[in-house]
Amino acid sequence: MQENKKTIYSWALYDWANSAYATTVMAGFFPLFFKSYYSADVAVTTSTAHLGIASSISSLVIVLIAPLLGSIADVHSLKKRYLFLFAYLGILMSAMLSLVGAGEWQAALFIYILGNIGFMGSNIFYDGLLQSVSTKKSVDFVSGLGFALGYLGGGVLFSINVWMFQDFEFFGFEDQAAAVKASFVSVALWWALFSIPLLLFVKEDKSNYVSATTKLKDGYLRLKKTFSKIRQLRHLSLFLIAYWLYIDGVDTIIRMAVDYGMALGFDSSNLILALLLVQFVGFPATLLFTKISEIMGTKGAIYLAIAIYLFIIMWAATMSKVSEFYMLAVMIALVQGGIQALSRSYYSRMIPEGYSAEFFGFYNFIGKFAAIFGPLLIALVALTTQNSRVSIASISILFILGAVLLYFVDEKKGEKELHDALT
Repeated sequence: MQENKKTIYSWALYDWANSAYATTVMAGFFPLFFKSYYSADVAVTTSTAHLGIASSISSLVIVLIAPLLGSIADVHSLKKRYLFLFAYLGILMSAMLSLVGAGEWQAALFIYILGNIGFMGSNIFYDGLLQSVSTKKSVDFVSGLGFALGYLGGGVLFSINVWMFQDFEFFGFEDQAAAVKASFVSVALWWALFSIPLLLFVKEDKSNYVSATTKLKDGYLRLKKTFSKIRQLRHLSLFLIAYWLYIDGVDTIIRMAVDYGMALGFDSSNLILALLLVQFVGFPATLLFTKISEIMGTKGAIYLAIAIYLFIIMWAATMSKVSEFYMLAVMIALVQGGIQALSRSYYSRMIPEGYSAEFFGFYNFIGKFAAIFGPLLIALVALTTQNSRVSIASISILFILGAVLLYFVDEKKGEKELHDALT
């Protein structure tokens, strides 16, 4: 346990660093640029399907490797090493997007898939370090601080990128395409620079050298043992399934919001400004949700967020004005960071020390396995109905089912079950 201000803020600053990718690349310019530049000659619904399938593929890769790598990282104290291995992949791929030309949508998707793998993979081990920088009493605040700084950091760089996009001549770019490509490079630099504090100040116990074969064997054996126990842990299993469902809805909205707005015919500038609004409202809103959790309890605050998301989806399925898109963006900003941060801290209370990366491997396994289906559901419904409104409305079922299962989860009983199973 290293709970002090330096380690807490060094850990949380990584969210500031990699959220630039989540904001500028995943949520902002890549969906926009993919439709208007990389696949400009492809039908709108087809490009939506391509984007959804690419998101699903990257999530599938994480599903397959997350639990095993998390197990290996716990046994051999490799969380930081794996975090930076994936981070460097994401950083490199973000920069490489700037080299893809107009109409080369296949190359763009391939690089985007690898970039997403880097982003999501590094988050497994970032989450796994949460226990080492917080206590059970402070974990809601620390987790919320990370997401809050992520919104602020992502928003700061994204606002600069939007300025570059809208006033490209001022920055010396030939056109908006050149400005977007430069934005992808800026994400790589930002991510690399602000990852340094975590590298320097968040410590991890060193393990003795063992061969790669031994690491894999130890990781597999521990994973097998833990998985067999998780199946017997009713409350932990129920939470993971509930989380699987509702976080799928959250992640799908994050990834597909701009694409949905473009399908409705909204101007790209308005969509970008709405995303900026999400970042800066999301910063204080995430910290506010940690306070709400002190009043309603962590589980109650998650329920509040789910209820607001259901309202957002129903409104989004019927909206016709860009002003409504702005209002919905504000509402999303109020709950997005809160539900993510509180879900992470709620789960962390039910897992034992010394198993954090492994159990967060399962946590990310569930989250990313769900993320395969959300975008895929959007893609299939869009192709089947040729109606973007129906496709976005279909996401509501994920929140409803998640809320129902969450009702049966008891944090204290889950913590006791886990303690009994592992002793």
